[in-house]
Amino acid sequence: MKVLHIITGLGVGGAEQQLRLLLRHLPVECEVVTLTNPGPVADGLAADGVRVTHLGMAGNRDLAALPRLARIVRRGRYDLVHTHLYRACLYGRIAARLAGVRAVVATEHSLGDTQLEGRPLTAGVRALYLLGERLGRSTVAVSPTVAGRLARWGVPGPRIAVVPNGIDLTRFAFDPAARRHTRSELALPEDAFVVGGIGRLAPGKRFDVLVRAFAELPADCRLLLVGGGPQEPALRRCARQTGVADRVLFAGERPYLPGGSPGPDLPALASAMDVLASPSPEEAFGLAAVEALAAGLPVRYTSCPALQDLPPRSAPDAVRIPCDAGAYARALAGVRAAGPGPRTTPEAARHYCITRSAARLMDVYAAALAHPVPKPRSPEKVGPS
Repeated sequence: MKVLHIITGLGVGGAEQQLRLLLRHLPVECEVVTLTNPGPVADGLAADGVRVTHLGMAGNRDLAALPRLARIVRRGRYDLVHTHLYRACLYGRIAARLAGVRAVVATEHSLGDTQLEGRPLTAGVRALYLLGERLGRSTVAVSPTVAGRLARWGVPGPRIAVVPNGIDLTRFAFDPAARRHTRSELALPEDAFVVGGIGRLAPGKRFDVLVRAFAELPADCRLLLVGGGPQEPALRRCARQTGVADRVLFAGERPYLPGGSPGPDLPALASAMDVLASPSPEEAFGLAAVEALAAGLPVRYTSCPALQDLPPRSAPDAVRIPCDAGAYARALAGVRAAGPGPRTTPEAARHYCITRSAARLMDVYAAALAHPVPKPRSPEKVGPS
């Protein structure tokens, strides 16, 4: 089987890094087209031996990119096209149909109740999404929560398949040596209580809640924010205004897997933390929280469908907290007072092993190939009366 993955960009983001991890475990030949931004994940994919093509799309309305993409699909003679993220799903589904590929799968990574990949869910965004969705065979939801949102939008149930995000349990296992090395590299005191926040620095993630919470925490606490994005200047201002700038460290974008970016990777940073805090009120999956659990960290979160879809006993040290600075300050102070626990991986993290997710996706591929989207019917010829 030969599969083409089409994605909007390949910067260091959750969907992008998930794609790279997935391609390491899919037992099929895969190639990737990125519409824009062939960033560090593109370098990582190339290091893995995956062919990456940059389409050079100029913007959301660059319609000239569509025939270029269709030509790439046609020349590649792919059995199946798999699209990721909003713009790539729209253009990729159309291009696949133009190229004659009828087995088309899309993954919905970031559908919230009010936002899609950070953009407000307007009537126009929703209508365009549904129009494109009909051109594919199946839409993959990364959690049952997202599947429910798709169904409420009007996507037929038989067209929805749940394949959760996966994690590499071995890579995220707690590493004491990595903890010491990473803390030294980042100039974090060995005895500091380090709170981690992982994700895109965008308003919807509400990392400002953590910055404000730190004004109520003791001086030995540090906040390690891992990610990049447009809200970083505002978060730095917030840290200065609340008097905690010297206790907040911005680590920038960090890769999940080696290759494509210098410095400590995400698993090493997780080992350096003492707790993961995720104040985002709206998530499609909550990958950072699950990765933190794999590293043996206690987790305090506001929204995490990946955990909310499982029995509470599967992650006993994952506790839901309101998106409020005072609530997070109290919760984090409680974790600090309790002291360090064993850095073991709970059942919740094991449930999302990447090999399991890859196997479920192969089932989706098999179904799409067995029952592809029907060819459009040619108009009937009308003879002389």
